[in-house]
Amino acid sequence: MGQKQQPSSADPLSEPKKKRRVVFSNIDAGVEPSDCIKIYLVSKKEEVGTSDGFCISPVDLSSFFEEDGKIYGYQELKITIWVSSISFHAYADITFQGTSDVSGNLQTELLVKIFGETLLENKDDFLQTFSTENNFISSVVSNGEKLPTQASNGHTSNFDGNSEPASSDLEVVRMVVGNSAAGHLYSHLVPLVLLLVDGSNPIDVTDPSWELYLLTQKKTDQPETTQHLLLGFAAVYRFYRYPDGSRLRLSQILVLPPYQHKGNGSYLVEMLSNVAISENVYDLTVEEPLDYFQHVRTSFDVKRLLAFDPVQSAVKSAVMCLKQGKLSKKTHVPQFLPPPEVVEDVRKTLKINKKQFLRCWEILIYLGLDPLEKHMEDYVTIISNRVKTDILGKDSETAGKQVIDVPSPHDEEMSFVMFRSQNDKVGGVQMDEDQTKTQGEQLQQLVDERIKEVKLIAQKVSQKHV
Repeated sequence: MGQKQQPSSADPLSEPKKKRRVVFSNIDAGVEPSDCIKIYLVSKKEEVGTSDGFCISPVDLSSFFEEDGKIYGYQELKITIWVSSISFHAYADITFQGTSDVSGNLQTELLVKIFGETLLENKDDFLQTFSTENNFISSVVSNGEKLPTQASNGHTSNFDGNSEPASSDLEVVRMVVGNSAAGHLYSHLVPLVLLLVDGSNPIDVTDPSWELYLLTQKKTDQPETTQHLLLGFAAVYRFYRYPDGSRLRLSQILVLPPYQHKGNGSYLVEMLSNVAISENVYDLTVEEPLDYFQHVRTSFDVKRLLAFDPVQSAVKSAVMCLKQGKLSKKTHVPQFLPPPEVVEDVRKTLKINKKQFLRCWEILIYLGLDPLEKHMEDYVTIISNRVKTDILGKDSETAGKQVIDVPSPHDEEMSFVMFRSQNDKVGGVQMDEDQTKTQGEQLQQLVDERIKEVKLIAQKVSQKHV
């Protein structure tokens, strides 16, 4: 690996004028990986060596390099990487004008950190994979379980919220990761997971509790043979739940960049939901969802909840209560939470856990407001109250509490009494005027962001609030 070059005491004039290695200035500022690396996803060998493939944008290349995220030891460095969408092997073309004496081998020391064994050093070997590995995905999915299509309305919504018919040549295949074919495929997908899924780590391919859900499309250019193109995948962990149940947790989901914004992500989410319902698992959760995926997930769940009668009855009741008066004028604002029995019914029937249902609940109330403008102030008050409780609830519960040591014949150090003072300021954390103002501004920003998200999802699921 290239390191920062240290100042040298040697006289540069004493160096021979002609040499095979070009040495540049002792001051090496390094280069940002994003400035010198381009990565293309290619589907045929003719795209290799050109910019005809799909150029992907990694979330953060700097995390793979030096401590400060730069590459040192190279002058005018350019790295072009082609990743095959057929076999997911990779090949890198590296060019530079000069190197320092401490520069490392980019191929073996730097890029292998990302691409591992999928990185091929020889270009001809890489080009050959487009023919020798042409059936790679088809051979893998042949070892899996093809899931039945059970779309509730025959349509799927893409990331932009537009409804498109679900393609008849799409298939979702489930594979247990303990299966050697599934583990082999996932090892080829790890580089894309690291590059495209923020904060991700590879799953344990030896743990049979992991399941891969592969979204594939049949290729029609060769009718004599059935070939599959991988559009995306999801990694799901199956937890045991006492006494004889299970829970599903979605850990990773990735739609390959060329196939995004076409409904494939929502289709995969819908199929996972169908699995959770048909197998009667306890619930389906998501591990630390990114904002963009959370938006897609919530839009999908809100549509399902709009067609679920027990929820709609509870929403109507909450909306009627909201319309009764000016909540912003009241000293105590009700939380407008759904009844516990409805929360449980949603979990049992739709496999939506409580945390996710409460996110959808706020949107359902918004959709029920009519006329919207008349009740918007009260609705914002509800959201503001919930955000404040989420952020400050734990601290506010301890405000005014005091602990006083009391004598005891048993143990002086372990004897105390806790009580809440009538004056909430006593024992609480005091903030000056500037701190209070800053906190208020930050809370208001969170409220504004949540209202914006609610409106955006409402626009996608109902034409009423467009």
